[in-house]
Amino acid sequence: MSVFETSAVHRVKQVAQRAAYDRETAHRILDAGYVAHVAFTVEAGPVVIPMAYVRMGDSVLLHGSRKSRIMRTLAAGAPLCLTVTLLDGLVLARSAFHHSMNYRSVIVHGRAEPVPPQEKPEALDRFVERIAAGRSKEARPPNKQELKATEVLRVPLIEVVAKVRQGGPNDDPEDMALPVWAGVVPVETRLGEPVEWREESVL
Repeated sequence: MSVFETSAVHRVKQVAQRAAYDRETAHRILDAGYVAHVAFTVEAGPVVIPMAYVRMGDSVLLHGSRKSRIMRTLAAGAPLCLTVTLLDGLVLARSAFHHSMNYRSVIVHGRAEPVPPQEKPEALDRFVERIAAGRSKEARPPNKQELKATEVLRVPLIEVVAKVRQGGPNDDPEDMALPVWAGVVPVETRLGEPVEWREESVL
């Protein structure tokens, strides 16, 4: 099994048995998500921005306006922390202390690098395909002005850790006889029925 050589400073310390450092687990979680929270630091302090992302091999791609603070800061090589979390269930225990959540998460530490201009069209196609398979062949591709206005960044997957919680509540033995319901309420993210959107005609 291929594993990330995550350094000690970024390895999980709290409930370490839930951590995974293999590529298969991290890739599977990243491929299931749609939104990453990207953290970085500016002069005024720390900032966290939710962003669309897509995995491409052993990298994560981000895109946004070239003029935006986050893209300018990250393109310049600022360190970042990227996280993806999938919520799978609410865990209800017999005691308040043991209530929890089932989840799958990935944390990436590193730096981003700009994608070369000649690779931008393929990278942006990946974002469209993540929204709907085959869509990049149907929609109008970006024109020169749109490509110029868009920054695409690649975050190499080097310092990576996945963490997963599954199962029911971890009740204490002395609480098992309490007349309190305990179990898991599943949480699902699913796609609904498509709704066609048409702009009203302008008279």
